[in-house]
Amino acid sequence: MADWSALGDDVEVVFFHDHATAPAQLVARLQGFDAAVAMRERSGFPRAVLERLPGLRLLVTTGMVNAAIDLAAAAELGITVSGTEAPGGASATVELTWALIFALARGIPAEDAGIRAGAWQTGIGQVLHGKTLGIVGLGNLGSRMPPVARALGMRVVAWSQNLTAARAADVGVEHVGREELFSTSDVVTVHLKLSDRSRGYIGRADLRRMKPTALLVNTSRGPVVDEAALVEALEERWIGGAALDVFDTEPLPADHPLRRLPRTVVTPHIGYVSVESYRGYYGHAVDDIAAFRTGSPVRVLLP
Repeated sequence: MADWSALGDDVEVVFFHDHATAPAQLVARLQGFDAAVAMRERSGFPRAVLERLPGLRLLVTTGMVNAAIDLAAAAELGITVSGTEAPGGASATVELTWALIFALARGIPAEDAGIRAGAWQTGIGQVLHGKTLGIVGLGNLGSRMPPVARALGMRVVAWSQNLTAARAADVGVEHVGREELFSTSDVVTVHLKLSDRSRGYIGRADLRRMKPTALLVNTSRGPVVDEAALVEALEERWIGGAALDVFDTEPLPADHPLRRLPRTVVTPHIGYVSVESYRGYYGHAVDDIAAFRTGSPVRVLLP
């Protein structure tokens, strides 16, 4: 995805293809490295990790925001943090969101698995035409959902704590209250940034309000939805199903119930993952390292 040889013969580049789950494992792995490139927020770099990497001078993250890096600690420790940009990141996430909606509504993964196991038609899907799409969060990503919904003949409503009627009108959707969105939507899709305020934003009461046939889709961040409540909702059949690209703990633990629950579609946080985005991310990563070596770092992320 990038020409790492452009850094020169005096730079040794090492690739790791497995996930360092424990902080101690990550620290042991990165001992002796002057620079490290992190894929989004897959690996955490809190103060406790950064303090144990005295040789680290440059930390590059794919993307221009990374909540898993303690930027203040990095600055205090003399570690430069640089970001990367890529084209089409928002489009990639919105496209995956619709792919998950279609897959869940028509039971595509289950039918695919059934055919491979020798079965033929194991379930019955539902159409989206005439149904209601509820968008939680009408920002950069949420505002890109309505055009496809309208093409499918869906009613589109939106709600979030800070959403105004004017903003909803600008996007061309109906502004409704919290209870109405969850009680009337046939598909609820979540598009919120993770923060202290949005953690647990969608809870047990919201899931209880949803129709027993309604679908929940989350491609934002796992902790925005109360995961324990969601598991309960799926086990007790409060809702019709869930499609998830994000989880509280990533990678998703091998024994996690979301790996086995029916009426679910799960993907490994790939909303932003595309050939186009990776070429942009890693091309910029090479540029970031080269610029740092000349003493003029670029795309520096500050606390």
